[in-house]
Amino acid sequence: MSQVVKEAAQMMELLPEADQRFACEFIRKLVLAWDPDFTKLTPDEAKRLEKAENSGFVDETDVDWENLGVWVKNHTAE
Repeated sequence: MSQVVKEAAQMMELLPEADQRFACEFIRKLVLAWDPDFTKLTPDEAKRLEKAENSGFVDETDVDWENLGVWVKNHTAE
């Protein structure tokens, strides 16, 4: 979490509950205006995604979904 986000959260805690809800709704509208379908990544999410992709991550298009049950049966101990 960035220092700016921490500072904003600390300031919001000073507000009465109704104003906290208003501020939260305002922030939500700002985020939706920036990324309406929540598909953009934060810098932290981008780092985690890159790490996952470089650590043996298997793309779903590389999986033979129709024969997955056969593979599992042949590669698991009973």
